[in-house]
Amino acid sequence: METFYTYAGNSVYFFQSILAFVGAYALIMVWRRVGNTSFDDEDEQDEFLSEFEQALYARNYDAAAALCEGDRRTMPQLALFALMNRDLGYAKLRGRVGERFQQDVMSDIEHRLSWVATAIKTAPMLGLLGTVMGMMGAFAKLGGSEKVDPTAMATDIQFALITTAVGLAIAVPLMVGLASVNINIRKMEDLTGLGLSRLFDGLKSLYSGR
Repeated sequence: METFYTYAGNSVYFFQSILAFVGAYALIMVWRRVGNTSFDDEDEQDEFLSEFEQALYARNYDAAAALCEGDRRTMPQLALFALMNRDLGYAKLRGRVGERFQQDVMSDIEHRLSWVATAIKTAPMLGLLGTVMGMMGAFAKLGGSEKVDPTAMATDIQFALITTAVGLAIAVPLMVGLASVNINIRKMEDLTGLGLSRLFDGLKSLYSGR
């Protein structure tokens, strides 16, 4: 029985370490994804859109496309997608661009955030499992022998407390990081929304000028 608790305890530590790695990796990837897909500020985005609109109003579509092709950020790629599909018509194109933003950007971010949320929820639960197992081991020693070794009981109780502490140590930093990255995501969505509004205004005037 003691061997079982030893293996079970090591398994709890192992799965907690896996959760810590998965949660931290997913959080870092979301942070990088948001940083790489958005302009630093509205002025930088406006500068890009001004150049794009200048080429668009001149109907120099090749120059407008060349401006977007080398830039992997969200706004240039959405502008390129709108430019390449301008024959769809204004209303249909607007819907398609919105769908593209959700599929190419937000779905990937939401998928990675789900892993962070899973790590946050599961790590304390594993810690609680370790707590229960540690106390079970301590009570098993207490009930299985007339002379109880305090050191052995202390080891089981220590294991119970450590797994709980480790679970919280994993969940709390991930929660703080998740709150921070959610702020950046909202900023990115707001900035992209402003950019899309300006892009659609430009496209609308282009359609009306046909």
